[in-house]
Amino acid sequence: MDVVPWPAKFADRYRRSGYWRGEPLGGMLADHVARRPDATAIIDGDTRWTYAQVDERADRFASGLAVLGFAAGDRVVVQLPNVAEFVPLLLGLFRLGAVPVMALPAYRRAEAVHLCRSSGAVAYVVADCEPGSGFDYRVLAGEVTAEAPGVRQVLVAGDAGPYLPLKDVQDEPRPLPAPAPDTPALLLVSGGTTGAPKLIPRTHDDYFYNLRASAQVCGLGEDSVYLAALPVGHNFPLACPGVLGTLHSGGTVVMCRTPSPRAVLAAIEKHRVTCTAAVPPLAAQWAQAASASRWDLSSLELLQVGGARLSVDAAERLVDTFGPVLQQVFGMAEGLLCYTRPGDDMEVIVGTQGRPLSPDDELRIVDDDDDAVVPGSIGHLLARGPYTIRGYYRAEEYNRGAFTPDGFYRTGDLVRQTAAGDIVVEGRAKDLVNRAGEKISTDEVQDHLRSHPAILDAALVAVPDPRLGERSCACLVLRDGFDEAPDVVGYLRGRGLADYKIPDVVRVLPSLPVTAVGKVDKRALASILTS
Repeated sequence: MDVVPWPAKFADRYRRSGYWRGEPLGGMLADHVARRPDATAIIDGDTRWTYAQVDERADRFASGLAVLGFAAGDRVVVQLPNVAEFVPLLLGLFRLGAVPVMALPAYRRAEAVHLCRSSGAVAYVVADCEPGSGFDYRVLAGEVTAEAPGVRQVLVAGDAGPYLPLKDVQDEPRPLPAPAPDTPALLLVSGGTTGAPKLIPRTHDDYFYNLRASAQVCGLGEDSVYLAALPVGHNFPLACPGVLGTLHSGGTVVMCRTPSPRAVLAAIEKHRVTCTAAVPPLAAQWAQAASASRWDLSSLELLQVGGARLSVDAAERLVDTFGPVLQQVFGMAEGLLCYTRPGDDMEVIVGTQGRPLSPDDELRIVDDDDDAVVPGSIGHLLARGPYTIRGYYRAEEYNRGAFTPDGFYRTGDLVRQTAAGDIVVEGRAKDLVNRAGEKISTDEVQDHLRSHPAILDAALVAVPDPRLGERSCACLVLRDGFDEAPDVVGYLRGRGLADYKIPDVVRVLPSLPVTAVGKVDKRALASILTS
């Protein structure tokens, strides 16, 4: 089975509750196109497109793809940076009923080939070159098509070289049958750092609810200006509420080609940005740059931070720098989203990762035997709900372990829930150092390290040890003005940390390797330390 459906009784309940409205994603701009056709939808450098212009381009893309022979159900791997063309192309694929597979710009041959093969993609969309590095995606496309022969067409945004220019894939709009709302609208990519990425099928019904409810919780409207700084192919900046949630709300999306502090802070000042999103390491860099320079950031109403756990100390520093605009976001491309809400007490905003988006989100916090833990205790988080998938795409065997028999997704997160219902993430079930039989939570130690005034970021990783089995290595990135590693041992002991949790080794690095979406890549870090 390619896609695991929601059982009928759940699907019926979600429709009756109004979560699923039977509306294909391709029509999400209709209301604003009718009422406010000349309102600005997208800004990308000197490019400004209105809602009417985006809508027309989406129609022309849908028709152009149909002329090329693409049809409803065809999978198309889309690997584009944060450019204006991304939005009408995505909407055009939705309108055609084709299924975009969201690849991140940082992916290279192994990931791209895997996505094309595992999805059965018939087309591959790339940029010409990567801004900054000059990496040539056209060369990558040649490698991919050689190993994934099912890909019959390569479309390129920019100088297409031997391939078809994306700008030429347009034709006069024509009537097209609307896709069924309970069919996959897109395939997202799992965010894990181990193994080949898995494909996450999100339907028109569930993803529309995802972005619509997220926009409502975040208070987006026609005056909202969202800065897309993270790669837009990732779930967080795409629909939490992200680009799609902003456009559905009638706001303006500003595309940012790089998440560098200078580019982001300048864009916030220039475009009067009201909302943007970051992962914790990026947010720390932005805060450091904002503290050292004079940028007008007074328009910012919401700084979303998610994708990895944000410590209390780091959260407090962000509030000190940016003001009371922080929103913690905990979630996953597989579905479940938790948000702190604007107006929450500061203790909730800095100390928790928020509460579930939907009234019909069902959570279980269980022990290793799947038995419920005592309320307030730490356990494994399981989730089920109107926008949480029931299985990965074409992964029947894997799904048997990733989901419970009654459809709860095993998130892999260790959490506890407060009496008020807010989630506190304590770490990942597998992100532990096993030092001579003592289990060390890397998140706990990292939080302590990041509280040191000299440390900008920190990661604790396990490295093999013939005596201990594993020893812990703390990798530190220092703040500007600090050149030498601080006394980590004394500092952590002073904070009351048990001796076995004190890092065995301390390394100072210029930066930490990150995954495609900016999370610290501990597998790559361990490889660096042991090479």
